[in-house]
Amino acid sequence: MSVGHPPGLDLDQLRRHLDRERPGLVAGPLSGRIVEGGRSNLTYIVDDGSSTWVVRRPPLGHVLATAHDMKREHRVISALHPTSVPVPEALLLCEDDSVVGAPFYVMEFVAGTPYRTAEQLAQIGPERTRAAVLGLVDTLVDLHAVDPAEVGLGDFGRPDGFLDRQLRRWGKQLDASRNRELAGVDELHAALGRALPTSPAATIVHGDYRLDNVLINQDDDGVDRIKAVLDWEMSTLGDPLTDLGLLAMYSAKLDLPDSPVSTSAAAAGHPDASELIERYAARSGRDVSAVSWYTAFAWFKLAVILEGIHYRYTLGQTVGAGFDRIGELVPVFIEHGLTTLQEG
Repeated sequence: MSVGHPPGLDLDQLRRHLDRERPGLVAGPLSGRIVEGGRSNLTYIVDDGSSTWVVRRPPLGHVLATAHDMKREHRVISALHPTSVPVPEALLLCEDDSVVGAPFYVMEFVAGTPYRTAEQLAQIGPERTRAAVLGLVDTLVDLHAVDPAEVGLGDFGRPDGFLDRQLRRWGKQLDASRNRELAGVDELHAALGRALPTSPAATIVHGDYRLDNVLINQDDDGVDRIKAVLDWEMSTLGDPLTDLGLLAMYSAKLDLPDSPVSTSAAAAGHPDASELIERYAARSGRDVSAVSWYTAFAWFKLAVILEGIHYRYTLGQTVGAGFDRIGELVPVFIEHGLTTLQEG
């Protein structure tokens, strides 16, 4: 009998289901814990005393199934596993809510560290930090080089009109969270709309590509390598430069002490955004001349996300450390978006 069920995951039900669907996979009673730090879907580490797996399910009390689509996540990592893009092996998908209360999937456990802060990176030093971040660019190039049709993802999204839909989507998200004046946010949204670039050929897009969404571990030769790219819930077919713009945004050195937003760019050895962009351009062969638009869009998108969190906090719907300071960050992100768009 399993003890200490983590919230949202009945380990006895999970064991019975795994025994039915994957006989012999589990050798003993399951124990599990929830992984802290996830922003949306819930992640659990589960083991039977000899083997370890990871389980993903939607958040408790979720309403919009399309926003937490387990089948979609399972599909993209299954498709990418045979490629050069490092992803965990997907072992099982369950769409039956009756097992643990929501759809879920099980994948292999990959050892590694998601570096979230400059303080974490300081522990490995500037040389290893630089290598890890440059590896992040190289892995992104590998992802964007995958032919979606060849891996069975030819219908994974709607690339036509991708940027216009993204801009409208995040504009609607902003409208849904309006409860105060935000100087410059409408100006930024309108300016992005006026300067909409022409997208290159569509690729598989991760949608939330940053350092703390990958696991990094040292090989026997002492070299840090990306062992797994995680959190594919926003993946689709679309404009690859949206991933690059987001990576460039997260590489900006912001003076935000005690910020609740994960930022590691201030770490010694962390390459700046321009070097990452140049490396991506050289390795991918893509024209990145419009990258300032994509970076400004990333600032806008994060500003909208943070404003949504702030709005829910003011309504008493979100609690936790740092949420009381989210609101003051939003104008900083808007200002950076405007500056990036105007000055490049």
